[in-house]
Amino acid sequence: MASDTKTRVTFETTDTRNDEMHRTIEQWAEELVTEVEAAKSSQQFQQWLDVQSQFHDYSYRNTLLIARQCPEATKVAGYRTWQEEFDRQVQDGEQAIWIWAPIIARQCPDCGNSPNYHENTDCEYDETPPEEWSEGPVAFKPVPVFDISQTEGEPLPELETAARGDATDLFPAVTGAADTLGVEVAVVDAAEWDHGAAEGICRSADDEDEGDAEIEIKAQESTAAMAAVLVHEYAHTLLHNGVTEKPEREKREVEAEAVAYVVGRHFGLDMSGSALYLAAWQSDEPEKILDRLDRISRTVTEVIEAIRACQGR
Repeated sequence: MASDTKTRVTFETTDTRNDEMHRTIEQWAEELVTEVEAAKSSQQFQQWLDVQSQFHDYSYRNTLLIARQCPEATKVAGYRTWQEEFDRQVQDGEQAIWIWAPIIARQCPDCGNSPNYHENTDCEYDETPPEEWSEGPVAFKPVPVFDISQTEGEPLPELETAARGDATDLFPAVTGAADTLGVEVAVVDAAEWDHGAAEGICRSADDEDEGDAEIEIKAQESTAAMAAVLVHEYAHTLLHNGVTEKPEREKREVEAEAVAYVVGRHFGLDMSGSALYLAAWQSDEPEKILDRLDRISRTVTEVIEAIRACQGR
């Protein structure tokens, strides 16, 4: 799955440079599609999927409750679930995160109440006996859950999606490109990062009355990883200002990561982890990368030129 990204690719200033860049971007986009398909069938990805399937998708109300009580939470489960499913133990002294869980019981098809409550209502439904009613949520009760950070034990499989390589000299140019691209960038210390599992976030200029778009990235030991995350966020600000519809999320991630992949390869970084990143966005097929190639290509060119301009200062 890994790409040969050790040698940096350069394009001389000639009349054919744009054509050469476009051909190379198209080739790399096609290779990324192939790598994503391979990633989906890899053992590492399948193990990760198996674990992810055991975590619930929480309602908006519960998501707010979790964020209010434990802003850094990334994966939450009940006490016994951590023990029995993941071989992890909640650490002594940890405070539970309280959320709402449905109470499941047989429901009256007319009033929706459980048999006991149904008897005390004015509902006259009697077409089928209570023992034949379908089950569903009749009420909610508070239940405790715990974040993975509150547990210890066997590690969960993770997807190694970070870029690799030596970006010691590159990273200052990547951050310096912010001025050209009309973005403000802040690198936030890991101890002060309050955006959960995200490694970078962006606030578009449309979110504010005035001013540049704003990007925050989490400080990491790897400058290559930070450079790739920053390029990913640059792509969001350049491509997705004003896009707020939730169904578009997968499309935005595919485009932004494809930009990061190509820009990273251009500057000699190992971007093979992008395939696993995109494989995790299953609702959007990797072939869509090629459908969006023009938008991706234009953004790649803009970001590369901004970075190269900073390298030449």
